[in-house]
Amino acid sequence: MTELGPLTWPVETWPAETYPGYLAPILTAQQGAAGTRVSLARFGLVPRWCRDTAHAATVGRGTYNARCETVQEKPSFRSAWRERCFALVPMLNYFEPCWETGRAVRWRVEAADGKPLLAAALHECWIQPDTGQAVHSFSLLTANADSHALLNRLHRPGDEKRQLRLLGASEGFVWLRQPADQALSWLDRQPGVALIGQAAPLRSDPQGTLPF
Repeated sequence: MTELGPLTWPVETWPAETYPGYLAPILTAQQGAAGTRVSLARFGLVPRWCRDTAHAATVGRGTYNARCETVQEKPSFRSAWRERCFALVPMLNYFEPCWETGRAVRWRVEAADGKPLLAAALHECWIQPDTGQAVHSFSLLTANADSHALLNRLHRPGDEKRQLRLLGASEGFVWLRQPADQALSWLDRQPGVALIGQAAPLRSDPQGTLPF
């Protein structure tokens, strides 16, 4: 992934397919520096106001996506947005259900040029009250995709179609340092990434490390 420059990836491994609650690598701006930090974070943002581990688990199951239309107002996301806790999530592809046959068929969505994807995201750090352990987590930003040529074919008929806010490498690093009051309008002006999709069987062994 040469467009990202000389990044140091985490030593730990992570699953090749990420589901809510799993760990995955994210990119964030280094505080007080020009560089970019890579770390592992849990998929499903845990707000700092969660009372305990059980509360964090409950909230995190509903925060793996953040709607751009409401992200600035929702209690789960507004503090992270106001404090510019912006992130990028690198991925080779992602999966959505296609219902064109009358049943859900798993489809793989990826960049038309074959390059890895960068999804705009929010991240947060919650401290467990009983242990003092820091839990780093993230949520992917989404927008309406009713008019998208590919993505409007996916998900159950009648459901609103949604899309990840995908960025090119150069735009991605600009995103990490956007002012909070300009970030949404900036995202709306980005061209996005050309996507292709096709049916993809379930992996028999989803564990492993992505080959970045």
